[in-house]
Amino acid sequence: MALSRRTFSALAGSAALGLALGGSGGSGASSAFAARSVPTGPAPAPPSADGARHTIGYDRYSLLVDGRRLVVWSGEMHPFRLPSPSLWRDVLQKMRAHGYNAVSVYVAWNYHSPAPGRYDFTGVRDLDLFLRTAAETGLYVVLRPGPYINAEVDAGGFPGWLTATKGTARTDDPTYLRHVDEWLTQVNRIARKHLYTQGDGTILLYQIENEYDAHPGDATGRAYMSHLYQKVRADGIDVPLFHNDKGRNGYWVPGSFGTGGEKGGWLYGFDGYPSPSQTPPDWGTFGPGGAKGGASASPSTPGFVPEFGGGWFDPWGGAWFDGKGYAESRRTRDAAYERRFYLTNLANGLTLHNVYMTFGGTSWGWLPAPVVYTSYDYGAAIDEARNVTAKIAPMHQLGHLLQRVPDFAKLDRAAEVKAEGLKVYHLTNPDTGAHVYVARNDGTDAVTTDLPTDAGSLRVTVPGKDATLLTTGLKLGERTLKYATAEPLLCLTAGRQDIALFTGRKGQMAELVLKCPVEPFVMRLDPEAAWVYDNDELHVNVPLGQGGLTRILVQKGETETPLLLLFADDATAVRLFPYDTPSGTLLVYGPALLRHAEVRGSEVHLTGDVTGGTSIEVWGPRGIGTLVWNGRALPTRVTMSGSLMTTGLLPAVPEVRLPALGGWRMRTENPEAGPGFDDSGWKAADSRTSFSTTPVPDGGPVLFADDYGFHYGDVWYRGSFTDSTGLEEVSLAYSTGTQGLLMAWLDGEPLGTHRMPVPDKDTTVRQGTWTATAAFPVREALRSSGRHVLSVLVRRMQHDQDGKGLDTHKAARGLTAAAFKGADPEVSWRIQGEAAADPVRGPMNSGGLYGEREGWHLPGFRDRDWEAVSFPRAARYQGVTWYRTTFRLSVPADVDASVGLTLQDDPYRAYRAQIFLNGWNMGQYINDVGPQHTFVLPNGVLRTRGTNTLALAVLSEFTTLSGPGAVSLTLLGRASGGVPVTPV
Repeated sequence: MALSRRTFSALAGSAALGLALGGSGGSGASSAFAARSVPTGPAPAPPSADGARHTIGYDRYSLLVDGRRLVVWSGEMHPFRLPSPSLWRDVLQKMRAHGYNAVSVYVAWNYHSPAPGRYDFTGVRDLDLFLRTAAETGLYVVLRPGPYINAEVDAGGFPGWLTATKGTARTDDPTYLRHVDEWLTQVNRIARKHLYTQGDGTILLYQIENEYDAHPGDATGRAYMSHLYQKVRADGIDVPLFHNDKGRNGYWVPGSFGTGGEKGGWLYGFDGYPSPSQTPPDWGTFGPGGAKGGASASPSTPGFVPEFGGGWFDPWGGAWFDGKGYAESRRTRDAAYERRFYLTNLANGLTLHNVYMTFGGTSWGWLPAPVVYTSYDYGAAIDEARNVTAKIAPMHQLGHLLQRVPDFAKLDRAAEVKAEGLKVYHLTNPDTGAHVYVARNDGTDAVTTDLPTDAGSLRVTVPGKDATLLTTGLKLGERTLKYATAEPLLCLTAGRQDIALFTGRKGQMAELVLKCPVEPFVMRLDPEAAWVYDNDELHVNVPLGQGGLTRILVQKGETETPLLLLFADDATAVRLFPYDTPSGTLLVYGPALLRHAEVRGSEVHLTGDVTGGTSIEVWGPRGIGTLVWNGRALPTRVTMSGSLMTTGLLPAVPEVRLPALGGWRMRTENPEAGPGFDDSGWKAADSRTSFSTTPVPDGGPVLFADDYGFHYGDVWYRGSFTDSTGLEEVSLAYSTGTQGLLMAWLDGEPLGTHRMPVPDKDTTVRQGTWTATAAFPVREALRSSGRHVLSVLVRRMQHDQDGKGLDTHKAARGLTAAAFKGADPEVSWRIQGEAAADPVRGPMNSGGLYGEREGWHLPGFRDRDWEAVSFPRAARYQGVTWYRTTFRLSVPADVDASVGLTLQDDPYRAYRAQIFLNGWNMGQYINDVGPQHTFVLPNGVLRTRGTNTLALAVLSEFTTLSGPGAVSLTLLGRASGGVPVTPV
């Protein structure tokens, strides 16, 4: 029947939105009905663009995809932070291999729109290509196109040109909404071709807005959110929509605004970024009730965290991590931190979980918001150089568990359990009878205690600030687990045997008891294991981490299907990869990474990475006899466990040699400082009104750079006036964001440099409206009648993120006012910033330096007449100096090498450098601030087999000698394998 808007809005807050909808139609099903009728079998197969229509619904437990329960274990990555489309596949394959079944992606409006009405989705901005790659990898997509995203990017993702437009952002202002609709039309034109409901892609969920708490529940907020919802639905997006609540506030739950549509549904989600010192809160379905109770604010939808801390960002100066950078973030938010918080989330009924970030990447060019420096490594499980870190272990274990053991998709709170020194959560699956226990240690010392379970009291040890997962009554294929003190990782069927994998910390003694009413035949295939059969139970004990993987084969007994029990510590477990093929499921052990697997008759073809000498072992369909690794057949043997195993080790990774950097050429620039420079082609800065939130000075012109179309990087001003005879001091007010900088000259003579302060832990580093006034005395020699030119260079550090929805992204950037002591000259101002957007590298690649406007950063620029120099340098100069060189790499074709550029110097020296690799602006180095000294050079931008051009644009402050000091290439990681890389 047709529903009125009021009727649908009421239904949105009730059980009626447990929808199981598909394609262009579909019908609603109540949550209660869905919960009763959902099969208890395995989760849906990995998604692909299979051409078939699929249904996406939900009840209070989980999503329901094609009628089967799906736990979403997603990782965040941003294609715009990896400007090499070939490497998108690399990161996505690493995520899939290590347990993720979904990838969450922001789409940054500013990255795609250089000017009003202009949109670019080509090259490194090819959203269609990314979505195709995700589908080919077998990952669902959680698409988050804003219009506002935050994400520590310039203006929270708003394009620079929006800062100079009429209309209040993040409201129902019609001017703003007109721009928003244009943006969403562009994104949704691509997105609707990749909806999982239509079978053309794998988009599972779609977010509108982000952390929108500026107008919670008022008329403006409701009208704004309703407009976004209506627009997205009108564009044909029929998957469930959601908003990411900034904390567990209960904002924008189902029914909180008029939705006006019958398809897709609405989910409530909230984010969480706990610190390592925090006790994990009970903020899910099973926690305290009420609007502040997290997922319980929306009892008819599943628990959902669209963002949960997989690390944390770092500000200039490294205030969050004591100047140690992201290595410290990874140390403090380590694997134990992840187990402690993520297992608590699972125990609180959260079945849609997105880890922000899983791969952080690089905020290259002028992409970063003022709060962060170039690296956005985030302390994530996959580092900025694409290396899998030790933090991947809990991701790998939980991800594969939630995909391979369906009991975890539907858990209810069970009888309270207490154990001395531990916080214990007891849950049970009402359909299978399996019990789950999460034992968490919030203290700093290890706790060994007795844990009561339905299978009896278990002796467990939980390290300090860690957690563990225990299960009883779990089905392991055709057999039943009584209990295990090790954590289950997966259970699958390969060939004609069931395989169950258990894992834990190195040195842990794993104890497992299997219910066996008929005595089985047991084979200990590795010497570390011990077993005994007693009183209808098989008892197994294995010390983890003693010899890699430990295997025990259980045969006969009450079933003819063998059960292979595998035990591994964390380091071993991350080298075990399940993979579903049309011919059956494979389990691969040994390589650092499994990218792809196929069964072709009796041959198993695998592609992946190796980082050291290793064997490869494969369990799979009966009849396989040949193993092909990265295109090369390997000698194998059949093992007692039914696997196919290489008879030797794959070779270690070949050595990668990086050249020393030399052959530098230098040229100083900033001719704009000279009185005779021709600025007739610059824009006249003579506007009197502005849409900025920064007031225009009384009687003065608008000097704000955005008002003249200059939004990114450096901006130059030249103010002409006559008669400086009485001039004693020039005061220049400017606004930049943290670490912004101003340099001034009068008639070509330096007046001085001023910079914004370094934030500390007591500073609100998220604020981006940093303002200051720099006062410069004027020497008597510069006081005279006649024409004078005041030249000013402002290094902007981008726009405020506007997290509170107050239009602060429109705060001025650049000069805001000029005042003179001892004289009152009438100044005529001209302004120049970045040139037209680079058609390949985009609008945020370049700023307004003279060398950038003249192409000094580009590979083809002729620099033969520049001065030859060597490093280290020691010069005193106010202004800009460029350095250029070339280098050639010859990385072996079958090696994936990650390379960085490292700059080091005396930390007292005050200067900064923009780093250009083959014309791409790969980041900003500030020598005396840091903490970043190494900059990742992504393959594709970097030619690993060919010649590269490196350019450094150095801003020296004159207050100290400046460098550069030592500049070198650094090998950040290497592996045999990788993906084919196309130069960007």
